[in-house]
Amino acid sequence: MTRRNKFGLCGLFLMGFALAVQAHDAKVGYIEIEHAYTRATVPGQQVAAGYMKIENRGAADQLISASSPAAGEVQLHEMSMEGNVMKMRQLKDIPLPAGSVVELKPGGFHLMLMNLKAPLGTGETVAVKLKFAKAGEVEVKLPVSAMGGQGGHGMRH
Repeated sequence: MTRRNKFGLCGLFLMGFALAVQAHDAKVGYIEIEHAYTRATVPGQQVAAGYMKIENRGAADQLISASSPAAGEVQLHEMSMEGNVMKMRQLKDIPLPAGSVVELKPGGFHLMLMNLKAPLGTGETVAVKLKFAKAGEVEVKLPVSAMGGQGGHGMRH
């Protein structure tokens, strides 16, 4: 293979990767969702967490619910330190102040996919429907990254 062909193939691969990254972003009204991901699970594991960055370019809103065909239930959760103990609690909503960026990330706000119907395999995607109080509903595709992986297309979260 010539050097020129190698560079051409490399360029095509990078363009394809860029398109794949963009394919997982979503938008509804003034809400933009980026860098969504979850992690692979092992057989018998009943829960997984979902992470993403939510940018609200409009008036205050709230993420009020989520659902997925891959899970029996999807809950909104928050982890926080209480003294020296990390606690996780279910939330009725996740506030999205006007003009804000809210990150769903390990150790903070996140989605909990409960009662998984099948293990989540690296390289798959999981469809999740998010419902916002004002902006409405949008489907987001969560790429499944390797267990213990960074997720989010190589970004640190």
